[in-house]
Amino acid sequence: MRALRPQPAPIPWAAVARAALALTAPLAVGLALGQPLYGALVSMGALSGVIGDTADAYRMRIFNIAVPQLFGALGVTLGTLVYGEGWAAVAVLTLIALASGMISSIGAVASVSGLLLLLNAVVGAGLPMPSPWWKAPLLLTLGGAVVLALTLLGWPLRGGVPERAAVAATYRAIAALLAAAGTPAYEDRRPAVTRALNTAYDLVLARRARDHGRNPTLVRQLAQLNAVIPIVEAAPAAHLRGRPLPAAIPAAVEAVATAVETGRPAAPADLRLPAPATPSERAVDHALRHAATVVHGTETGSLDRLDHPAALSVRARRAARDALVSEGSWRYGLRLAVCIGLAQSLVSLIAVPRSYWVALTVTFVLKPDFGSVFSRAVLRALGTVAGLAVAALVLAEVPRGWWDVPVMVVLAALIPAFSAKGYAFQTAAITPVILLLSDWLNRQGFDLVLPRLYDSLLGCAITLVAGYLLWPESWHTRIGDRLADAVADTARYVSRAFGPDAERDPGARVRARRRLYRDLSAVRAEFQRALTEPPPTGTRATAWWPLVVAVERIIDATTAARVRVDHGAPPPDPAEAAEVERHLRELAAGLRTSHVIAGVRAEADDDGDGEEGAGVLGPLRQEVRAARAIASPGPDYDAHDPRVQNRS
Repeated sequence: MRALRPQPAPIPWAAVARAALALTAPLAVGLALGQPLYGALVSMGALSGVIGDTADAYRMRIFNIAVPQLFGALGVTLGTLVYGEGWAAVAVLTLIALASGMISSIGAVASVSGLLLLLNAVVGAGLPMPSPWWKAPLLLTLGGAVVLALTLLGWPLRGGVPERAAVAATYRAIAALLAAAGTPAYEDRRPAVTRALNTAYDLVLARRARDHGRNPTLVRQLAQLNAVIPIVEAAPAAHLRGRPLPAAIPAAVEAVATAVETGRPAAPADLRLPAPATPSERAVDHALRHAATVVHGTETGSLDRLDHPAALSVRARRAARDALVSEGSWRYGLRLAVCIGLAQSLVSLIAVPRSYWVALTVTFVLKPDFGSVFSRAVLRALGTVAGLAVAALVLAEVPRGWWDVPVMVVLAALIPAFSAKGYAFQTAAITPVILLLSDWLNRQGFDLVLPRLYDSLLGCAITLVAGYLLWPESWHTRIGDRLADAVADTARYVSRAFGPDAERDPGARVRARRRLYRDLSAVRAEFQRALTEPPPTGTRATAWWPLVVAVERIIDATTAARVRVDHGAPPPDPAEAAEVERHLRELAAGLRTSHVIAGVRAEADDDGDGEEGAGVLGPLRQEVRAARAIASPGPDYDAHDPRVQNRS
């Protein structure tokens, strides 16, 4: 029910205008030239480009649109070659589904490429395409090229703006986090910092892999982004003070964010910060002044604290190797191949008109990297019903011809507007567009509506049974295993922070912390996906949430302790750090077999700054103790302990 509520996302007006023009213009040109079939195929290719245009940076949009179009051209070529070939078409589409699933495991662009490879193969095998064989892939690719051309029109005027906005958004996220330091709202705002950092580094480092440091604008953006890392590290120490920071500190970070976004940085002297008194306050003050200096341009900062991606050829070889040897890629490929093979076999044995829609539904729904298969099947069915209602009205009342042009303007504009609201809304917007375009190919008119409804429901049923219920992993979450990996990595992080090599390579510690937060961001995404599964999966997933929070608090406490030591607090005894590391490794081992989760939370019992009483590692020890109590309640678990409070 939550997934059916529209997400509070703004309408992307530029994308709305692009979609309306890219899908309507080819159809209008085809009608004017007396070749509406060709125009419909170009519009179909444009539809794929509109759906795949999800990136912000222009360089990434080239990959997001162009690469999947090439796979789509290959797919429709293979599908056209087996059109009307019966069981040969079933075998070929099953093999393409296997390859599509394995490709999808590589990454985001590969996932869309694999999706389009299979989608276009299904369309080519199910609909009559113009001859010779090369016309359909050429026309579909031309549609994607139209979307890409419209997308790149703004590059000369807005080049670098998405990257700059992403860096500024990171500073604003940390400003909100600092404003919440010492309050219960801190933990709710910290994931936003991780998401902002992930987005910004993905945008900036994707460019850096190509430019290799030659672009001065890129060097500046990367320096500004790296400069926010010390502020991120100082935030947990500020939070453990137990009281809010002065309002001038988050306001100063907001001012730096504005300077980054506008490209008119203020001088470091403009910062008016209160005098720091404790190690935590000194850490925040030092980090903020350093960031202001870097943004002002008087210092370049450390460009390589988080490394940079390997060359494209190296990453391509790694991706190909991982796709071929990864158990996960084979399992997903086999799931998709079984469902597609079953769908094509079923429609070959049963007279289903225009049966390609069954396999199309399976392809859209069975995308675990896009979310819960169960919820996508349900939402797909509901969205299709809504979309078919609109399509029925159009096909019944609007005569084929020039009247389709204004109708397509409206329907195409709804796709990006509704896609931002949720999957069911996206399905409802795409369905009438596909039906209207495919009607130019098969000329069934209103008679197309009910068969499409039956085909969609049949495809959802096949996916739920053969792609969901019959696979053991559908009934289990991966949260526990991923958390165990995160805890084991946290143990290594503690060793890097307080071990004998802590001072040799500070950048290694920073990279380890960033990887940890990325991993925990993936755990949160897995948690949200599992919540939409039916019982018992969703119910079991809920029980893991307190431990997700506990592991994040452990990482925060480790970072805070290291920051306080760097700014004057007494360093901990190496034996104490080794003991914390040992407890974390034991916790990681226990998580791999633990099935009992209790919700608890630990509170620090020292003075809030880690400088007296329990020592600098006091808060960290308490967080580890709380996590151990959550993971394996036993004789040591005391729900009445004032440091272990029930979290319901």
